[in-house]
Amino acid sequence: MTDWVIWFAESEDEAALVALEAASFAGRSWGENNVRESFHVPGVAILMAGANRQQPMGFLIWRDLGGEAEILSLGVAPDTQRNGVGKALLSGLIDQVRQANADRLFLEVDEGNAAACALYQQAGFTQSGLRKSYYRDGANAVMMQLVL
Repeated sequence: MTDWVIWFAESEDEAALVALEAASFAGRSWGENNVRESFHVPGVAILMAGANRQQPMGFLIWRDLGGEAEILSLGVAPDTQRNGVGKALLSGLIDQVRQANADRLFLEVDEGNAAACALYQQAGFTQSGLRKSYYRDGANAVMMQLVL
């Protein structure tokens, strides 16, 4: 499928976001309370994508930092991965950030997550650093940025 519906998450999307985040990240989940809290943090916005609004299959949590933006989390339901949902979310965010006249979009990604690293590289992100033992399990995070 290539025509994903993308929307800004609202309070009625909270339960779906919690479930998607838990399924997408399993042992690295932020946890239900932290995911729910992301709806209430100033400057944080959430994009969701799916076949329609009743069937969300992916999400992207990001923060507007005034002139820059940061991707906090991007996840896709395991049974929907590699079908273009993540790419559609990322493309939608890049368009949004460009319209807001931001200069840079940045993120951290597990260096062992080849699929995610490839997605970001295909979108034009480049490596800007490395955070050693960034994740709870000791994995390193690749710092990436997209200059807009």
